[in-house]
Amino acid sequence: MHWQAPVWCILSKLKNKNPAARIHARLVNTSLRMPSTPPHSSNPANLQKSRTGLNRVWHAAGYSIEGLKAGWQETAFRQEALAAIVLLPVACWLGKSWVEVALLAGSVIIVMIVELLNTGIETAIDRIGPEWHDLSKRAKDMGSAAVLLALLLCGGIWAAALFQRFFHG
Repeated sequence: MHWQAPVWCILSKLKNKNPAARIHARLVNTSLRMPSTPPHSSNPANLQKSRTGLNRVWHAAGYSIEGLKAGWQETAFRQEALAAIVLLPVACWLGKSWVEVALLAGSVIIVMIVELLNTGIETAIDRIGPEWHDLSKRAKDMGSAAVLLALLLCGGIWAAALFQRFFHG
């Protein structure tokens, strides 16, 4: 059983008056067929929207863990995570105040966040298709540029903190 898009209602009124409209209506009817069950009934992403309270938080945390596992499959994310394991304790030692520690640690975490977003963009583009397209290239290049900017920000914050600690007093 299928239901037709709202366009069919309009075209059905026209088809009785004009033979060409009948052919057009038949074509539209075939091309606009959709499943009889609403898309949200079986889609896990839409199922999450119907959850509330701790049940929603619990499932969202599970999806986040799945995202981290997927990110771990990427070499760049693994390298950044291993660097974070080293740099986060160093941030506690290097920072003179909680603000400096937060800036140092936050800059490292931002790099990991941007890397996950970049990987998400690349994965979505790759899912669309393997063929080359200018918009796909632009999206991937912008994601890569975002990672570069995050790395430059992190490096700048760490360089300033190291300079302050060892050369400025």
